[in-house]
Amino acid sequence: MSNLTFFEGVLKASKVTGAIAPSGKALAEKITDMAELQDARVIVEFGTGTGAFTEVILRKKHPEAHFISFEVNPDFVKEARKRCPDAKIIEDSAENAGAHLKEAGFDHCDVIVSSLPWTCFDAELQDNILNSAYDIIRPGGRFLTFAYFMSPYMSNGKRFLRGKLPERFDNVVQSRHIWLNIPPCTVFIADKH
Repeated sequence: MSNLTFFEGVLKASKVTGAIAPSGKALAEKITDMAELQDARVIVEFGTGTGAFTEVILRKKHPEAHFISFEVNPDFVKEARKRCPDAKIIEDSAENAGAHLKEAGFDHCDVIVSSLPWTCFDAELQDNILNSAYDIIRPGGRFLTFAYFMSPYMSNGKRFLRGKLPERFDNVVQSRHIWLNIPPCTVFIADKH
C-alpha cells in the first residue's frame, strides 16, 4: 500500500486512524523486541493497520504461539490480509477482544501489542479498550503501545498517558524516542501484576 493510499484510508476513518503514514520498521522492531514475543504463547494485536507490526510479530513469535489481530478499518484489513496471509485478522474493535479470544479457546493472553491512536479516542473509548486489554492480559503479562512525540501535549494523549494507562497497570515504563519513525515516537510498556 502506498503512503497516498494509506493517507486516503486515514481520511476516510479519521476518528479511528491516527497515523499519517504506516509505522516504520524501526518502531515495529523495537516494540516487538520489548514485547518478548518468543516467551508468549497467546499474542494479541490491537490495530493491525496495514500489517507493519503484524508482519514482524509473525516472524518473531514462537511457532506454536496463538496470534489474533484486530482492526476496524476494512481497507486496512484487506491490505493486511494480503500482506500477512498467515495472520488471523479480525475486523472488529479491540473492545471485543475478550469474546474473540474465548471463541479461540483462550481466557487470557500473555502480551498485547497496540498501535491504536489513543489521541483520536474520547475518554469512553479509551476506557473501553483499556478495560478490554486489562481483562484479557494474564497476571504478569504486558501491554505495549506507542505515542508520537506530540501526544503527551494533546488533551486526549495526556489523559491516556498520564491518567488512564497508569491507573490500570502497576508499572509503566517509557522507552527512549524512536527518531527513525515518522513522526518520532516513544514506546510504553505496561505490566500487569
